[in-house]
Amino acid sequence: MKSNTSTLTDIVDQGLMDTGIIGPSISSIETRRLARAKAAYTTRHVPISEAGYLISGSVKPVPGDLLLARVDSLGQHTRIELVNGRRAPLFPGDEIILCYGHRYAPDQFEGVVPDSLEPCHMVAAGGIAARVVSKHNSRKDATRIIPIGLLGNARGRPMNLADSALEPISPNGDMPVTIAAVGTSMNAGKTTTAAYLIKGLVNAGLKVGAAKVTGTGSGGDTWLMKDAGAERVLDFTDAGYASTRHVSLRELEGILTTLTAHLQRTGVDTIVLEVADGLFQEETAALLCSPVFSHAINGIIFAATDAMGAATGVSWLFDHDLPVMAVSGILTAAPLIVRETQSATGLPVMSLGQLSDPAIAGTIGQYMDCRLHSRQAG
Repeated sequence: MKSNTSTLTDIVDQGLMDTGIIGPSISSIETRRLARAKAAYTTRHVPISEAGYLISGSVKPVPGDLLLARVDSLGQHTRIELVNGRRAPLFPGDEIILCYGHRYAPDQFEGVVPDSLEPCHMVAAGGIAARVVSKHNSRKDATRIIPIGLLGNARGRPMNLADSALEPISPNGDMPVTIAAVGTSMNAGKTTTAAYLIKGLVNAGLKVGAAKVTGTGSGGDTWLMKDAGAERVLDFTDAGYASTRHVSLRELEGILTTLTAHLQRTGVDTIVLEVADGLFQEETAALLCSPVFSHAINGIIFAATDAMGAATGVSWLFDHDLPVMAVSGILTAAPLIVRETQSATGLPVMSLGQLSDPAIAGTIGQYMDCRLHSRQAG
């Protein structure tokens, strides 16, 4: 095992030392202690058992850094999603392994990575540590945690999700047909839309890959896509990001390219993507306006909660020359809103039953043919 002096040199070389007088403190950590800690979903690809050190003191964490923390008091999140998907109850005093990450969730928390190992919060059950900036009025205060230290590898360097990310690759040759589920906001029905679309394509005999390209690290959406029949499901955490809040457009494009390229290499016939949050969310808007995104997709199904949101969203997408083929989402529960939406957008509104019907494969094929003929005529 390396001496504390040499590992501290590694830490200083990375610029992790804060501007305070007192520098980082490093100590060895027992494998048994790590094994007892509850490790969150976001950490699932990191070889935590290889952590040899605990880095504390004057250290500035960055998004993706793994930390060992102690639960101080329970709030909104009383359970943690483990690497296997089980939601384990939390108790005050529990030691947990999370990732630092920013969070954007209008119906829950807005959170930022703090500048130090100060007490902060678990802002997502999937394992995100951040300092809460704001919260929805209906939510309890966030679960409070006390960081014990960053996990350090055998060289004493902080372990980060990026170190265990998929290889960044680009597609090779023709891409599978790719449909994206986009929506007005959180809880508009995007994930359900994507899952039922996957089910319909699988029912049609197609091999489907799926990916959630933006959002906050959590397994719920990916598990649902897997349960719908997708051969392989990836998300941005596989690309090395705990969340995509405050991620640059270049990085967002890299996530999209890497995930779709890996799905292509799986040999799937079709890819279904989900883009988190709504059109006015900063990172979502940037990605949707990117030529990398428009080149990667063949069609969009837009999820909304009401006709006004659907009409506004569809108009925004058309204004950005994006191929919207249908509307779906929460609004499909109300026949009156379905009729309003059809009238306002001129697009078909697809129920969950229609999305999961094998005929959806033919519908997508017809849409692509019509779009090709329209381009040729234009």
